[in-house]
Amino acid sequence: MPQALVMLGDAFASLMTVATLFNVAWATLLGIVIGALPGLTATMGVALMTTLTYRMQPDAAIQILICIYVGAIFGGSRSAILLNIPGTPASACSTLDGYPLARRGEAGRAMGISTSGSWLGTLVGTAMVALLTPTLGEMALSFGSYEFFWIALFGIVIAGTLSGGDALKGYIAGFLGLFVSTIGQETNHAYARYAFGDPDLAGGISLLPALVGAFGVAEVLQVMRGPRMQPVAATVDSVIPRLADVTRYWRTILRSGLIGTFIGALPGLGEDIAAWTSYAAARRASKERELYGHGSVEGLMSAETGESACVPGAIIPVLTLAVPGSAPAAVLLAAMMIHGLNPGPMLIVTAPHFIYRVVAMLVLADMAKLVFGLLLVRPLLWILLVPRERLMPVVFVLCCVGAYAIASRQFDMRVMLVFGLIGFVLRDLKFPVAPLILGLVLGDLLDKNLLRGLTLTAGDVSPFFTRPVSAVLCAITLGSVLLSVPAVRARAARLLAR
Repeated sequence: MPQALVMLGDAFASLMTVATLFNVAWATLLGIVIGALPGLTATMGVALMTTLTYRMQPDAAIQILICIYVGAIFGGSRSAILLNIPGTPASACSTLDGYPLARRGEAGRAMGISTSGSWLGTLVGTAMVALLTPTLGEMALSFGSYEFFWIALFGIVIAGTLSGGDALKGYIAGFLGLFVSTIGQETNHAYARYAFGDPDLAGGISLLPALVGAFGVAEVLQVMRGPRMQPVAATVDSVIPRLADVTRYWRTILRSGLIGTFIGALPGLGEDIAAWTSYAAARRASKERELYGHGSVEGLMSAETGESACVPGAIIPVLTLAVPGSAPAAVLLAAMMIHGLNPGPMLIVTAPHFIYRVVAMLVLADMAKLVFGLLLVRPLLWILLVPRERLMPVVFVLCCVGAYAIASRQFDMRVMLVFGLIGFVLRDLKFPVAPLILGLVLGDLLDKNLLRGLTLTAGDVSPFFTRPVSAVLCAITLGSVLLSVPAVRARAARLLAR
């Protein structure tokens, strides 16, 4: 513990520079703007900024991406409260009570509640990162190739839950990403797979152009095809949160923070599930449940706290297992790999200080979010008046610049456009895009450990099922698949109800 405190203190000290604080300020503000604009998601924001921070130092780049992530999840509540339009999927729950409060003339109070709840939720989640990540990292050091194979497969399977109902569509998208990750040279013998004699394909599909295409270009196509949104003006009263609103619901804040962190740490769930689960738990335990959905302060507080606590929670499996807890965390994982940080069990050995630097980065982003959330509400309202149709050409230019700037290859531009079309078609068919990227990110981990495990056993697959930890992970993976079947899930619910 003393050594951990020393590393945490060193992390804060190293980040207290003018350049770092400036990056924290503009990146958090940009994240809030991205989250507040309907149609621009946290995942797309992190993906776009990954390309623009490609040549920066790893610490500075990760700091900017974390600030974008934290700010975007929070920023979605601005349009949710004022316009009844969720800026991000995670803020959909905030519309239930935030917009009714605004309709009653208490928009400022509602945004003050969301700001304080979001700030405290991120602090709770960050504390869990500091406490749990080193312990989980040490436990994961005992994992071998067999265990990592199941972890990667579990991450792809659990992506089915990102489909928002039809798990089969999530599985299809996840395994499509897994297939794309096998294009290129095989890791052991450099044999070109699915290249068809094309030297560009033999080099594999770069992750960043695929990310930018699937989230950026697909979003541009989706918005430009959809109906035009009419801008709505809004005014607010004082946004300074009332101390009574915070102290009265401290149990709700703590409970929602822990729920959000736990859900964030489960791969494949994400901030929207954390918000709805925290909201449902608070309503079940509340003495004023009749107010929920009609302007409940407690309901808005629980939703904002849960979704914001999910952000640090989603980073826990990224650091310990190299398995993302949410779609933006998947992009953050890819960014860490691109910058040579190699998250996973070995991180606790090779760079234990980086875990505490992430904790410090989260705290700085959270403090910047609090300042902007309270002081810059009225200026941010003008951004909501900008039609999305005018923003999308700018987004498309940034996508093209980012994809080309990585390696200055026209092939990466084509990859971006192809994945943009794939993402657009998947969305049109109601397939989730996040599992596609999750499969692409985890495919390399699964491929390497499968080949390594079979090499160690001369082709014997039994250790994948007989080693204790592997057997448990296999059972969890199969159980997740079975529970995604509605009939099995209903039967299990009936058995538990007895």
